[in-house]
Amino acid sequence: MTHEAPSMLDHCWASLDNLLESLEPTAWSTRSLCPDWDVAGVIVHLVAVEEMLLGEPPSAFSDSLPFERVGRASAEMADLNPDALLDRFRHVTAQRRAELAALTDDDMATPVMTPVGPGTYGRFMDIRVFDHWVHEQDIRRPLGLPGHEDGPAAERSIDEIRMSLPYIVGKRIGLPDGSSIRFALTGPVNAHYTVRVTGRAGLCDDSDPVDVTITADSTTFALLACGRIDPQGAIDSGSIRWDGDAELGDRAARNLRFTM
Repeated sequence: MTHEAPSMLDHCWASLDNLLESLEPTAWSTRSLCPDWDVAGVIVHLVAVEEMLLGEPPSAFSDSLPFERVGRASAEMADLNPDALLDRFRHVTAQRRAELAALTDDDMATPVMTPVGPGTYGRFMDIRVFDHWVHEQDIRRPLGLPGHEDGPAAERSIDEIRMSLPYIVGKRIGLPDGSSIRFALTGPVNAHYTVRVTGRAGLCDDSDPVDVTITADSTTFALLACGRIDPQGAIDSGSIRWDGDAELGDRAARNLRFTM
């Protein structure tokens, strides 16, 4: 199997396992960057979605996703203490590792419904990598425990945002026709993305001059794009800044959110 999502998910699960094992019981009730969930709630969500997938062939999701199972599993886990919830996380992810390892390239290419519309099972697993990586940052930031900000899963997650930049630039930021913007990510994931608006916004692979350049570290960029942190705080701290057209730069820094 050539698709990389299973190995990235394995890395996400290992990183989360190490993080969760290090936490004191009281830390599980810390409010995450997701406003409705504490740390335990984030883990309940991740486990519940994996339980929805568990034991089902990719073809089972060809028409729809049975999110009602997520609700039921979440309710079952709502009162678990941290030790029991960590045990369930480990049990479910161990089974999912085994399932994913047994899939073929054809399995990963199976047409399915994904959370963002029709795609393939491999595409769905890419989205699961993004979900896990962002939710891990949701936990780490409030606890003051930075980590897993680079590596394949982080790069895959930043690339998920890259694919949405035309929408972000065209609809959220509202960059005028004929204008251009470059996003310079300074690490831990290093990248440069350019979007030009010529009738419609599109990604461009060039180094030509642009109207404004937005500079940020990759984690700040991701958390802003996912609506996790206040843009004003990132601007005030210098975590995000811009060069070129000041009005466009300010507008871009405040309007990166495309998901929550």
